Amino acid sequence: MVSRLKRNAIHELVAWKSSEDRKPMVLKGARQVGKTWLMKEFGQNYYDSYVYFNFDEEDELKSIFEANKNPQRIIELLSLIAGEKILPGKTLIIFDEIQECPEALNTLKYFKEKANEYHVIAAGSLLGTLLAQPKSYPVGMVNLLDIYPLTFDEFLEATDESLYAYYSNIQKEQPILEIFHNRLLEAYNYYLIIGGMPECVSSWIAHKDPVKISQIQKELIEVYENDFSKHNGKVNSGRILMVFRSIVTQLAKSNEKFMYGAVREGGRARDFEESIEWLVSAGMLNRVYNVSKMEHPLAAFDKLDQFKLFVFDTGLLKHMAGIDNSAILLKTDYQFKGPLTENYILQQLRGQFEVEPRYYSDKNSEIDFLIQYGTEIIPVEAKGGEDKSAPSFKKYIADRHPEHALRCSKRGYRKDGTITNLPLYLVRKTKDLL
Repeated sequence: MVSRLKRNAIHELVAWKSSEDRKPMVLKGARQVGKTWLMKEFGQNYYDSYVYFNFDEEDELKSIFEANKNPQRIIELLSLIAGEKILPGKTLIIFDEIQECPEALNTLKYFKEKANEYHVIAAGSLLGTLLAQPKSYPVGMVNLLDIYPLTFDEFLEATDESLYAYYSNIQKEQPILEIFHNRLLEAYNYYLIIGGMPECVSSWIAHKDPVKISQIQKELIEVYENDFSKHNGKVNSGRILMVFRSIVTQLAKSNEKFMYGAVREGGRARDFEESIEWLVSAGMLNRVYNVSKMEHPLAAFDKLDQFKLFVFDTGLLKHMAGIDNSAILLKTDYQFKGPLTENYILQQLRGQFEVEPRYYSDKNSEIDFLIQYGTEIIPVEAKGGEDKSAPSFKKYIADRHPEHALRCSKRGYRKDGTITNLPLYLVRKTKDLL
């Protein structure tokens, strides 16, 4: 991993380190999003030292946790293995691939109760699927942090620092000079192709070779699909794979709503519900619910049987859909532009607001996304190009007079009456710019 990547999550870890309510920290997120790198980077820069234990590589570690529940004794044994004394508050204890040792995950509660002066951080792949079963981990005894692929701002900081410096200082309603607008749009196009997987971004910085990016994306998808088949829990691994592979087809339909019949002819909810839950919990798919009313609180109006599923990384979706880079880089309209843009917008919005985005769709109208901001509901329209708003969006504004309405497109940053046009490269700053 190139050390040039800076991750926003570091700020949250630094805040965690000094928090009085600190509990052992568990990072969750899909495989290869940079959890291990982040933990080591944090240990190296913010502690005197760190000790790293990987449960996937060192089988004998498991016996320590199987035989002991006393954190002090565990610390002594870990110190012996690491060959250095583990000091409270000065040594960061890192447990990686902790899903391989459920006892270790459970021991975190004893650290919280009896040895909270020690700083413990843990991560694992597919942890989300484990955490979805409440019996399997110490609920309330750990802090949880979701780690995602690089968002657009992190990507920009890694690939073009001078442009990032300009970007990070953009203020509300500030006119953006055309030269910067064009450069930021170009960076946005690159992000659609490269995405936010750390390995892809590092490769792009080092080699600037799109063929290499494509190869890494292909290999990543193979890793994930292999994970599904190795998975041997209650959920049928073949069905997980079928759902995952159906996403491109689902999004390519004129109505992007997830249809079980598009996974397999005659497919029903009961055949695939668990697979979907598994993929969402594993951090592989982002789910957006349709709501019956566009009112606060949005979650109260979820139609649980109507949702869209998007891929957690836009670059991977672009690769899965087989979109040629030239389609994105030349100002053309291509078949999958709408869904790819929506996937990107959702990926950037995630984690900005307390409540995850929703969408609205009935026979007559569709609003791409709804954001809940305090008690206010903000309609968001996703546009892949420079075209103006859809009738549903305009009707919503005419009927409801929302305080904010956002059109995300390739046009410049400006207000058109009640509509704020937010260039696609600014979606990550939505909350700051409201």
